[in-house]
Amino acid sequence: MDPAEVRKLAAVERRHWWYAERRTLVRRLAADAERGSLALDIGAAGGGNTEVLRDLGLHAVAVEYGEDGAAIARGRGLPVLRGDAEALPIKDSVASTAVAFDLLEHVRDDVTAVREMARVLRPGGQLLVAVPADPRLWSAHDEAVGHVRRYTRDSLGSVLEQPPLHVETVRSWNVLLRPVVRLRRSRATGSDLDDPPSVVNAALRAVVAAERVLPVSRLPGVTLIATARRRS
Repeated sequence: MDPAEVRKLAAVERRHWWYAERRTLVRRLAADAERGSLALDIGAAGGGNTEVLRDLGLHAVAVEYGEDGAAIARGRGLPVLRGDAEALPIKDSVASTAVAFDLLEHVRDDVTAVREMARVLRPGGQLLVAVPADPRLWSAHDEAVGHVRRYTRDSLGSVLEQPPLHVETVRSWNVLLRPVVRLRRSRATGSDLDDPPSVVNAALRAVVAAERVLPVSRLPGVTLIATARRRS
């Protein structure tokens, strides 16, 4: 990811509706992880999701390839490990949880990256993944933030089914706002990451938060959220 985009993300993620709700997802999905166990936030950028894992009582480590993101995470008091997702500098079978939100779409060899995540998970460990959905939504935003692909349910499932992983769920997220996102990105000339006014930010957060209870996860969305587990 471009260093300028990483710095922009870090500057707004604590309040931005998109990242705030994504942290809620991480919190809910990782809530059952064993307290004190190792949790890896792979492709952590500035460490927003790493903080969530830490606050759940996990030994959370930000794994970040880029110098800018790693420096921001360290500045937040997080343990940071510089590393490439395709060759993680981590021992086998040590983590109870691995989070890879907004990572695989940046990696040239996503299958190798997933195999590396499976390798570092201990038996029964959980992998949480978020990727941009639907190649038809490709736009200047994707190019600006360094994406190399968007995923379908089938393509994501195929990438994640790397032995010894088993895919448990794949669902859509940001379904209700998909028409707005699609329209905006069709007109964009770069990244659409911004800092909306507080009233707009709160309204957007409320809309996407409604998906926690509405039965929309099978409909087309902007993002796919998947969970997989390493077989015992």
